[in-house]
Amino acid sequence: MTTSQNTEKKKSGVFGKILAWLLIIVFLTVGGFVYYKYYFVFGEGVKSGYLNFAVKKGNLFKTYEGKLIQEGLRAQTGTGVSSNEFEFSIENDSIFKILELNGGKYFDLHYKEYHGVLPWRGNTRYVVDQVINMK
Repeated sequence: MTTSQNTEKKKSGVFGKILAWLLIIVFLTVGGFVYYKYYFVFGEGVKSGYLNFAVKKGNLFKTYEGKLIQEGLRAQTGTGVSSNEFEFSIENDSIFKILELNGGKYFDLHYKEYHGVLPWRGNTRYVVDQVINMK
């Protein structure tokens, strides 16, 4: 083996290591972003109000969605006044069945808030995972 061939192998080895590290960094960065955007729980809490509806809908992914009408009024940016509404997705079918059978009742619902929406998780960033109280 000549020295030019030996130098060429060293250069390709260095290039391969740099490329491998670059791919690892890109993969970890994209993975971290996806986790933060779609799986990191940004906030959680309880919302209370009268259940307006609970439906199962979707073209490709059938998800459970609902809406609470909260007490009080909120001023719109234009003219007029509207009610406070909380639109949410529902985590599983057992919670959906409780909501579906008790429309119009007053609920306290525990929810998790995410930064982004996944089509198989629902249409909103708010995902109800527990019924705390029903009146």
